[in-house]
Amino acid sequence: MASTIAPETAVTPEFVTRLADRAGEAERSRRLPPDTVAEAAASGLFDLLVPAEYGGRQAPFPAILDPVRQMAHGCASSAWTLGFYVLHNWMLALFDEQAQREAFDSRPFLAPAPLAPTGRGVDCPGGMRLTGRWSWATGVMDGNWIMVGALRDTVSDGAQTIQPVLALLPMSDARVEDVWHTDGMRATGSNDVVIDDAFVPTHRLVAVADIYAGTAPGAALHDSPTYRWPMVPALALLAAMPALGSAERAAEIYAGRLSERFLAYEGVLQKEKPVAALRLGDAQVRLRALRGLLADTVDEIEQTVTAGEPVTRPVRGRARLAAARIVHESRSVIADLLEASGASAHFLDNPLQRIKRDVDVMAGHVIFDYDTSRELAGALSLGAKIPRTAMV
Repeated sequence: MASTIAPETAVTPEFVTRLADRAGEAERSRRLPPDTVAEAAASGLFDLLVPAEYGGRQAPFPAILDPVRQMAHGCASSAWTLGFYVLHNWMLALFDEQAQREAFDSRPFLAPAPLAPTGRGVDCPGGMRLTGRWSWATGVMDGNWIMVGALRDTVSDGAQTIQPVLALLPMSDARVEDVWHTDGMRATGSNDVVIDDAFVPTHRLVAVADIYAGTAPGAALHDSPTYRWPMVPALALLAAMPALGSAERAAEIYAGRLSERFLAYEGVLQKEKPVAALRLGDAQVRLRALRGLLADTVDEIEQTVTAGEPVTRPVRGRARLAAARIVHESRSVIADLLEASGASAHFLDNPLQRIKRDVDVMAGHVIFDYDTSRELAGALSLGAKIPRTAMV
């Protein structure tokens, strides 16, 4: 079937080249360079999935996938961070109308969103009091708002219940702990965030179950299938794009090196060895297969939400598995090409080594746990019970 991945994008080849030029600076700084943030904002990238009501482009959700994949040809860390900024604008559009008005007034809306429910909220008049610490806050160094996962304690008719929620707060309610000292994905600046007894009004809370199902308040508020996409497939497929783009770039770099790399101990250029072409051909066909898997997965969900139908849990499970497969296979392609590129590929000025380090770290994201993704997809296809808290 034809791909529904829309061509509209604010990402140009020149911007991708500048991301590559700044990749070293971004890695050393452990955050996006100011010029990268400013240029992305000026291009309208962050507006891609913002509702038209707030001056955004309200593009189909898949429109963000190809730009993020392209940006990874320049810098995987930068692509990941910029892509999540766009995704989090989409997530804001799932909240109550009042929350959207407040936060979209701060354009560009740049919000990290550590989703693990490591905070605790206690009900109070008009909302809840929130305390906690969250890790993996991608983009927090430039954030002006923040979305965090929390467990909300509520009491109804004398009975206490705990509800997973997503809370939206201004960045001024949080403080950043500098912990992001890693061997890859360094430019994401994914530091820890601490919130101490901050008040969150009810209109800035949304139930995680509704976000997972694509039935959050914004799904009814905006007349567009963009906001009926369920969150886990949206997050997983978006997050897989830097890995796929990185693997594509690794194949390009490897192909370019074949004509330049002289094997001194054999007296030939590497391109003269059939096995070198074999490695390249293998990488290229594997990447084509991944792009086909992506298109098929996106089309299934896009057709469902466009028809106004709910995206079932088995479909959501297959989408998560597709994203995990894209990352798993992309990582393998990169490793195979680096293995055939000789020791010189490990010099710090060679982008191949950064590509591998970035994708190795990327693959550690919980959404890409390959065993869990396969298990969930298989269990859901059989109608078996899965944990209530499973990310689907």
